[in-house]
Amino acid sequence: MGRRRSFLVAGIILVGCFAIAAILVVNRPETARQEVPSRAPFVTTDSVMSGEGPIPIYGGGTVRPYAEVDVTAEISGRVVWVNPSFQSGGLLSTGEVLFRIDDADYLGKVDRARANVAAQEVELMRVTAESDIARTQFEKWENEGNTGQPSPLALWEPQIAAAQAALDRDRAELVEAELHLSRVAIYSPFMAAVLSESVAIGQFVSAGQNVGRLYSTDTVEVVVSLPDESAALIPGLWGLRPSTENRQISARVNAKYGEQHYSWAGYVDRAEAALKEQTRTIEVVIRVPRPFTAGLALNAADVTQSTSAPPLLIGKFVNVEIDGMVPDQYFRVRRSVLKPDAEVWVVTNDVLNRVPVQVLQRSEDEVFLTGPLEEGQQVVVSGVRAAIDGMAVRTQL
Repeated sequence: MGRRRSFLVAGIILVGCFAIAAILVVNRPETARQEVPSRAPFVTTDSVMSGEGPIPIYGGGTVRPYAEVDVTAEISGRVVWVNPSFQSGGLLSTGEVLFRIDDADYLGKVDRARANVAAQEVELMRVTAESDIARTQFEKWENEGNTGQPSPLALWEPQIAAAQAALDRDRAELVEAELHLSRVAIYSPFMAAVLSESVAIGQFVSAGQNVGRLYSTDTVEVVVSLPDESAALIPGLWGLRPSTENRQISARVNAKYGEQHYSWAGYVDRAEAALKEQTRTIEVVIRVPRPFTAGLALNAADVTQSTSAPPLLIGKFVNVEIDGMVPDQYFRVRRSVLKPDAEVWVVTNDVLNRVPVQVLQRSEDEVFLTGPLEEGQQVVVSGVRAAIDGMAVRTQL
């Protein structure tokens, strides 16, 4: 009896548990559905920019003189005066005297040569007069009925020729003496800066002795080595001929002094006739007029003319920007936008498409290119390493 009651109680409890569980299941709150996160990769994009004006061509090179000469004494003698500007770093004007040699000996030679010329002119006059007398006597002798021809010697013809030759010699010696006298002063052949000098007052210099070196300050050159694809962007490069009037292709030469950058205006003068052997690049010569004038100080806020700017010194390494060709249409994008195989990845409505392009030029930050693009289009900068056309992407988290 007691055992049956125990089973009955256990059954009632079990039924009660099932009933409670059923009630809880029926009355449980509905669980909110969670959306499965999208598996499309997130990408960073940037806008395509339309290009305007010439395509810039970038390069670098070292400033070299347009003209450089050795200063050489043409005569021998003792130096009696030296221009204070004729020292390393000095600036000289065209025709300015560099130094003078003692002219006493050369003045004496000129005086003696002039005296010889004067004496020989008298001698020529004398023998000419003797010849005139001889001819007069011969004519008188003929008028008396005599016949025959006088010898050239009797008419003083050899004496006249000898006197004329001696006069020509003395005149040539006078010209030479005057030329030597004119060379006691040594002049600057152009506007120049002094690279070196080795002459002092009292020093004896010999003809042909090198006493200094000058370079032209009215123009300098920068030789820029460019690869074929960059040189091809310079319009009419191979038709250029070296000339001071050949300035249709502009260039800018930028140099850093301290923490400041300066710029000078120049132009493409010509291309060298052969490739540079070590790099197989084309050497383009940039000419910069007036390198000793103040350059443009390139500040972060403005561009100003700086009166304290240093000159564009010989031997300075500079960066060069050349104005290249002007295509009808081209675009600019960040360097990281250009993908391998010369293509960019365009994103439209979160769908990626690969677009082939033609690269015209690369700069430090940008790529200049042409292709089926539009200004303002979004192109992938980063986020995916490989892509296929029609691939879904996200541009927002």
